[in-house]
Amino acid sequence: MEEEAGNGGSRKRMNPSDEEEKGDSRDGMSMDTAENEETETKLVASDEMELHIAQILDKIESFTQTVSSLLDTGKTMFKELSNEFEERLIMIHKEYVEKWQEEIKELRLLDASNEETTSLLHNARFLIQNPNIEP
Repeated sequence: MEEEAGNGGSRKRMNPSDEEEKGDSRDGMSMDTAENEETETKLVASDEMELHIAQILDKIESFTQTVSSLLDTGKTMFKELSNEFEERLIMIHKEYVEKWQEEIKELRLLDASNEETTSLLHNARFLIQNPNIEP
C-alpha cells in the first residue's frame, strides 16, 4: 500500500471497507466531515425550503383572510343594496298605484259628470221635441 507524507509522519492508505470499519482514521473523518457538510447543506436547504414553504403558507392564510373579508364585505354590501333596492321598488310601486288610483278617481268623476250632462241633454232633447208638455 501507499504511504503519504503529512505532518512529519507517515500513514497508510486504507481501502473504503477499512475506512468504514475504522471511523477514527483521518480519511474516515474527512468522509464523515464531508457527509456532515452534505447533511448540513441538506438541512440548510431544508431550512430554506421550510422557510419558503412557511412564507407560501402565510401567503395562503393572508389571501384566505382577504377573500373571507371580501366575501363578508360583499355580503353586507349586497344585503344593504338589496334592502335599498327593495325599499325603492316598493316606493315606486306605491307611487304608481297612487297615481293610477288618482286617475281612476278622475275618470269616475268625469264619468259621473258625463252621465249628468247626458241626462241633461236627453231631458233638453225631450223638451225640444215635446214643447207642449209643461214641466
